[in-house]
Amino acid sequence: MASLDSAEPQAVFRDDAGTLAVALAGSWSADRAPRIEALVKEIGERVAEASRATLDLSAVVRLDTLGAYVLSRLKAQREEAGAAVEFVSSQPEHTVLLAEVDVHDCSVTPTTRHFGVVNVLVNIGKAVVRFGRDMVGGAMFLGEVVVGSLGVVLGPRKFRGPSLVNQIELIAFNGAPIIALISFLVGCIVAQQGIFQLQQFGATVFVVNLTGILILRELSVLLTSIMIAGRSGSAFTAEIGSMKMREEIDALRVMGLDPIEVLIVPRILALIISLPILTFISAMSGIIGAALVTWLYGGIGIDTFLARLQSVITWKHFAVGLIKAPFMAFVIGLIASIEGLAVKGSAESLGRQVTASVVKSIFMVIVVDGLFAMFFASIAF
Repeated sequence: MASLDSAEPQAVFRDDAGTLAVALAGSWSADRAPRIEALVKEIGERVAEASRATLDLSAVVRLDTLGAYVLSRLKAQREEAGAAVEFVSSQPEHTVLLAEVDVHDCSVTPTTRHFGVVNVLVNIGKAVVRFGRDMVGGAMFLGEVVVGSLGVVLGPRKFRGPSLVNQIELIAFNGAPIIALISFLVGCIVAQQGIFQLQQFGATVFVVNLTGILILRELSVLLTSIMIAGRSGSAFTAEIGSMKMREEIDALRVMGLDPIEVLIVPRILALIISLPILTFISAMSGIIGAALVTWLYGGIGIDTFLARLQSVITWKHFAVGLIKAPFMAFVIGLIASIEGLAVKGSAESLGRQVTASVVKSIFMVIVVDGLFAMFFASIAF
């Protein structure tokens, strides 16, 4: 004798005072899929004629996800066509399963294809909206950071000194070699191109002016900030994002600790301290590279280079780069922290936020540099 689970699915139709009553029986499971599809098609045709129907599942001996989904889809399709369909069952598990797979196959209205210019304008509008939301979110987070910093100032015991020292080591000490190397090479390249261009006018000696002012005022702080945004900013976002995924930040709140004070403030402060140091290292490396190239390509001795550099460069040129550095460091730390806290519960989200952190940080570093350039030009500094 066949088991109940192996019984073929069945459907018995009868008219109950104008309502189509369908008594289902047998096993409505995945192994009976062809038979189930045929029955559902027949039930659908009968329901379309009657306009009202009741599907009784009390005699169904087995109902799995497939059977429940097919019946739920039938109900949704018939109700969309104007019919009234109701499930009845004496077994509570049937009701629970049908509720879990209550998925309606909604027909997706095809999007209207607009002219190319319209799509461009739509994308621009969406980008403006996203930018506005980012600005508002950034302002709110800035307020939280300020409050957290005041809390550390008013309660020094809350400050994480070892965390600050560790972050300075990771940013400044470990980052110094690559910063020095990149700045040295860029200084060499700028000096070489400057010599080749200025030789046409017999003004090779002015390459000292060009490289000295350009490196001290712009290149050193800009290169350092971009490198730190890609190196330390991405690390901050990944670290905070990983903690967010593992719910460690929620655990800090449960323990009564403020994540802003514990995680964000030490990292931003470490960036503010480290970036001017690295900017100074970058400036010195770039000038060394420029001096070496002017000696090899331009025939300008090191003594002559240093003497002319001393006569051209003032303390203002040296101070400009160091003044910009803390502001750029603060922007990088703020963006890296915001993107880290925005990570959701997936590795894809972590990668997306790390990428966004680097791109936004580099963009804002260039914007801040441009604003400072206009400001210093307006005050003749």
